[in-house]
Amino acid sequence: MISLTDTQKIGMGLTGFGVFFLFFGMILFFDKALLAIGNVLFVAGLAFVIGLERTFRFFFQKQKMKATGFFLGGVFVVLIGWPLIGMIFEIYGFFLLFRGFFPVVVGFIRRVPILGSLLNLPGIRSFVDKVGESNNMV
Repeated sequence: MISLTDTQKIGMGLTGFGVFFLFFGMILFFDKALLAIGNVLFVAGLAFVIGLERTFRFFFQKQKMKATGFFLGGVFVVLIGWPLIGMIFEIYGFFLLFRGFFPVVVGFIRRVPILGSLLNLPGIRSFVDKVGESNNMV
């Protein structure tokens, strides 16, 4: 079992609440207050989980500046009150930032009994195979 420090546990909670508020904000027709809270909690939780220095190094790598610009720009656009446009920027930036993790996630989900069968359905399989490739979303 993975041992987490208290700071990392707090970060996991903040990240979880951030994802919940982002999801709930999108379900409620892009409620800007919920999306703003979700954005702040998600970024703060990420900083707590991996540490402040590693968070800055992750976001501000030379090859990830475009992705960081879209992601943080989307957060800013949501905070100033244009939630739909901001979420489009954020989602694009998120996929660019975390595209290296997608093959790992897809491989893990394929080993989960019920979800693995769903990912092997004909229409879904080709899409998941493309998402699972790490270098296709440039």
